[in-house]
Amino acid sequence: MINSFFINKGPFEINKLLKLSNIANHNNFKKIKIFDIKDLSTATKNNITFFHSKKYEKQAFQTKASFCITTNNISHILPSSCNKIIVDNVLIATAKITKLFYPESVTDDFDYSCKPIEKTLFKKKVKFGKNVLVGKNVKIGKNCLIGHNSILESNVVIGNNCSIGSNVIIRNSVINNNVHILDGCVIGKKGFGFFPNKEKNFRYPHIGIVVINDNTEIGCNSTIDRGSMSNTIIGKNTYLDNQIHIAHNNRIGDNCIIAGQAGFAGSSILGNNVMIGGQAGISGHLKIGNNVKIAGGSGVIKSIPNNSRVMGYPAKDLKQFIKDNK
Repeated sequence: MINSFFINKGPFEINKLLKLSNIANHNNFKKIKIFDIKDLSTATKNNITFFHSKKYEKQAFQTKASFCITTNNISHILPSSCNKIIVDNVLIATAKITKLFYPESVTDDFDYSCKPIEKTLFKKKVKFGKNVLVGKNVKIGKNCLIGHNSILESNVVIGNNCSIGSNVIIRNSVINNNVHILDGCVIGKKGFGFFPNKEKNFRYPHIGIVVINDNTEIGCNSTIDRGSMSNTIIGKNTYLDNQIHIAHNNRIGDNCIIAGQAGFAGSSILGNNVMIGGQAGISGHLKIGNNVKIAGGSGVIKSIPNNSRVMGYPAKDLKQFIKDNK
C-alpha cells in the first residue's frame, strides 16, 4: 500500500543504507536495492524490517523481507531467505533507517498548504463553522459537518455523514462513514516515541496512520496517535468517552465502549465487545480478548483472555479482587 502521507525517499542500495545509518556491514552486503522499511508482517521482497523481541517470533518466522535488523540471540528465528543485520540496539538502528526513507515523519510541523475552506471546492458540499482550514488532496464525503477552528491537513480522508467538532486537528488519518469526532480532539499526531539521551533525545519516526472505522464516536479532547510502523486502528461502532489517549500502533476492536480518561500505551490489541471503565490504564504490547470487562481505575499489565472480568492494580479476576478486598 502506498503511503500518501509521507514521501518515500527510497530506494537505497543496502550497503549505502547501512553506511548512512552508521550501521556496520559485517556481511559485506553489496548493491541490492531496498525499496521500503516495513514491519515483519507486511514486509516483502526488497524490503527491510526489524525483529527485537520474542513476542513477535511467529511474525519473524514468516516474514518475507529481504533484510532484517535484529540481535544475535534471536536471529536464528528468521527464515533463511532473510538476510540478518546484527546490531546492539534494534530500535535505534530501525529509527535511523526509517528516518532516511521518511525524513518528514519525525516531527509534526503544521501543514503550511492549508487554506480556508471557503477557498476550496468543499464550500458548497460541507456545512462548516468559522476559521476551518483544509490541506491539499483532502477528501470529504457527503453530509459532513465541521465545527469552528478545525483543521484537516493534507491527504486526510473523511467518509460520508461525519461530524467533526470545533477545535479539532486531523492529520495522517482515514476516517470512514458515520463517525463523530467531538470538540478538541487531535487525531493522527506522532506518537510518544524516542530514545532517552542525556544530551539530546533521539526521536523515533512515525510513518503509520490512524484509521477510524464506521459508526464510531471519539469523545471531547481525546488524542489518537498515528502508528510508528503499522497503523493505529479504531474498530466499527466503538465509542470513546472524553479525554482518552490511544498511543501508537494500538488496534481497538469493534463494538468497544471505553469510559473517560482511560489510557493506552503502544502496540496493544483489543478484541471486540470490550468494555473499559474510567481512568483504567492498559500497558503496551498486550492482547485483550473479546468480551472482556475492565473495571474503572484498573491497571492492566498482562494480556487478558476472552470473556474475562478484571479489576484492580495489577488487574486480576473480579471475583478474586472482591474476595481479597472484603
